[in-house]
Amino acid sequence: MNDRKTSNMVTRNMGEGILLSLVVGAVFLYMANTYGYIKPISEWRAGVQFGAALLFLLLGLGATFGFYQSYRVKRRLELMRETLLMWEKGTPSRELPELGSDEIGRLGEQLGRIGRKWEEQVSSLQRLSTNNAQLAEQARISAIVEERQRLARELHDAVSQQLFAISMTATAVGRTLEKDFAKAQRQVALIEEMSAVAQSEMRALLLHLRPVYLEGKNLEQGIRELVNELQVKVPMEIDFEMDSGIRLVKGVENHLFRIIQEAMSNTLRHAKATRMEIRIQQRSELLRVMIRDNGVGFELDDKKQASYGLSTMQERINEIGGAIQYITAPGKGTRIEISVPVMNEESGRNESDG
Repeated sequence: MNDRKTSNMVTRNMGEGILLSLVVGAVFLYMANTYGYIKPISEWRAGVQFGAALLFLLLGLGATFGFYQSYRVKRRLELMRETLLMWEKGTPSRELPELGSDEIGRLGEQLGRIGRKWEEQVSSLQRLSTNNAQLAEQARISAIVEERQRLARELHDAVSQQLFAISMTATAVGRTLEKDFAKAQRQVALIEEMSAVAQSEMRALLLHLRPVYLEGKNLEQGIRELVNELQVKVPMEIDFEMDSGIRLVKGVENHLFRIIQEAMSNTLRHAKATRMEIRIQQRSELLRVMIRDNGVGFELDDKKQASYGLSTMQERINEIGGAIQYITAPGKGTRIEISVPVMNEESGRNESDG
């Protein structure tokens, strides 16, 4: 198709050159005849021969002139086209050759400046992608280090203290076993209670060693795997239900997964519950999440919010535009209600277009 366009340009220029030569020849003959520079030809054969020779001369001159002019333009346009094809294939380093000082030459200079700017932008984009990859890797390493430090603090503040208390109580049992058997029995019961608490703490910490995000799974799959794993290890009934057909963006699913994971960890560590319920329902354009246990409950104050990680859950809810409410009291269990507006990707695109 491009070759046909080039041929048409050459043919058109040759035709224009022939037409121009014929017009010039006709004007020349008219002027020469008017001023008597041409003598009449008596024989018709000689006139035909002269006319044919003159016609072929004019046709040859016009065709040659048109071809020469179009070939010069075509050659420079072909050089420009080859360079643009290289740019299209992703090779911006190809420089435009010198195309002269006329309009085509100035157009080539402007395209050369555009090509250099494009090359600079490509280099900037590649540097930016490299920097983004480095920042993502640094963020991942920082998150791993921060999580390890948090788990180390939890182990020191909770499990290590429990183990130290168990060790001290066991030493005391050996001393009081022969003197006061009833007291030794109470100390053994205390050891059993403290070991159960330490075991719950360890299970809660192991829960946080699971993947931070869903890693390719949807929210229902991630929570169901978590529930199945805990039911094998923990003597607690966990009832999980989620409405079918719920579609959430990935960021919302990740935040809700972490919030539910944190709530389950709190139940294992603090609630002493035997039953836990997780309900996820969608009502119109609002997602509702309910997490409830039949544990010991607690007084909701600033100290409890810090130790139970409730402030972190609140921050995650704020990031996805939702709301969270804690309903609890000593001896009454704990109920967490979460509401999140459902904004799927399609509606988000429509709003941005609007």
